[in-house]
Amino acid sequence: MKKTILALCATLLLASISACSMPAPSNLDLRLQQPSAKSLYAVSMRSLAAPIGVNQMHSWEIRVTTPAGAPVKQARIRFDGGMPQHGHGFPTSPKVTRELGDGRYLLEGMKFSMTGWWEMKLQIDAAPGRDEVKFNTVIALPGAKP
Repeated sequence: MKKTILALCATLLLASISACSMPAPSNLDLRLQQPSAKSLYAVSMRSLAAPIGVNQMHSWEIRVTTPAGAPVKQARIRFDGGMPQHGHGFPTSPKVTRELGDGRYLLEGMKFSMTGWWEMKLQIDAAPGRDEVKFNTVIALPGAKP
């Protein structure tokens, strides 16, 4: 019985380790400037922390324009996302807290709890309509290749 339990524990441990070290897909689009799904908006994101650390709270700036480049004002932006390979979301509840002007918005409460591939999803609702956009990022330890 002890050997069975030890074997089961070892198997679970190895499965956990391999899940945590799962490499990101090689074909990920890592651009942080994209058109929205229906092409209503051109959206970009940038971290206000450099480098982005694991388990550190930080903020991002989101910029929303029309496809022609005009800033989108008074947008309501919802944030969601997580780690697709692990099946969990962010450990915090990031929110857009204010409009900064010129189509820029402040996203606060970001925290990546581990290294690996993360999806950041925005749902944008403004005068042109409701649309969404998804960004991928890979968080790596300092000095490591993503």
